[in-house]
Amino acid sequence: MLAWRILGVVLVAGLLVPHAQAFLRAAPSPPPAPVLRHTQPEAQSSAARQAIDSVRLLDPSNPDHHRLQNIEEATRHLPFDRNGFPDWMQALNRGLIKPRAGLSEQAKMEVLDLDVLMRNTKEMPYVRFPHRSHTEWLACSNCHPDPFPTQAGGSTILMSNIFRGEYCGKCHDRVAFVTFFSCERCHSQPQIGHPPKP
Repeated sequence: MLAWRILGVVLVAGLLVPHAQAFLRAAPSPPPAPVLRHTQPEAQSSAARQAIDSVRLLDPSNPDHHRLQNIEEATRHLPFDRNGFPDWMQALNRGLIKPRAGLSEQAKMEVLDLDVLMRNTKEMPYVRFPHRSHTEWLACSNCHPDPFPTQAGGSTILMSNIFRGEYCGKCHDRVAFVTFFSCERCHSQPQIGHPPKP
């Protein structure tokens, strides 16, 4: 669990590299601007925001704790979702973040524009998984073959697995948007005339 949190921090740091130079120069700085997410009443009262804010992920007794950049400071220029968390896709689409395919600036992302419709959703709307939004900043090897085999039907994904940090939960509810409070972001396709698979 701790390894995934550390991976999340590293991912956030890697995504913000283009903006990091401003923070690395030794210069007096004004007090940080107010954090947008806490000025939005609906985000401030969000159950997701309260749940996450109540968990301490870093050890303040660590002698180097003061060297870590505050997450609010690092993400203050980004748009936020209704739960008060960074909306990474909106930030990517607006050009506010520019993920790299590799260490070399010449490396290019291999974007796959393929949607997968998952119909085993009981009474919930079907899940439309957009490869494009994931491959705009992740390599295929981030997900294939582990935790997702490449063949259709190779995984039985349950919400309980996701909530335990498996499958989609390796990123969602950690770095990517919170699933428990954003059902419609995945369950976006109505089941009209198509009963779920048994």
